[in-house]
Amino acid sequence: MTRPDLTLSLQFADPRHRAHLPRHKVIRWIRAALEAPAEITVRIVDAEEGQSLNRDFRQKDYATNVLTFDYSHEPVVVADLILCAPVVETEAGTEQVTLEAHYAHLLVHGTLHAQGYDHEEDDEAQAMEARETEVLAGLGFADPYRR
Repeated sequence: MTRPDLTLSLQFADPRHRAHLPRHKVIRWIRAALEAPAEITVRIVDAEEGQSLNRDFRQKDYATNVLTFDYSHEPVVVADLILCAPVVETEAGTEQVTLEAHYAHLLVHGTLHAQGYDHEEDDEAQAMEARETEVLAGLGFADPYRR
């Protein structure tokens, strides 16, 4: 199956997990979730930047695992995915999964958001979770919702 084209900018404002996020893996994980060509920036941030962005754009004063800023869905998906390294690390430990598996899940999750998927309503959440599970299984990762 041919995957859509992806132009990726990968930025590490917080470099602690750089070794867990080699460019070729990030590209593979994102492309697996893409349904259209995309231009995506992935930025790995510390807790301070993560909290600031979440507060400024979502009015929630805490750092969260992933933020998706989607600017266009078609003809090209254009988005920024912001992942907060300390939150991802804590969640991976709590969920007893590897950092790689958790980053893969969050990148797939954010990529789906960038394409218009949502989980605000129950039916939307079920559709999005099913798609995430399908994509992650294709990448060799366990279902993140069945742990």
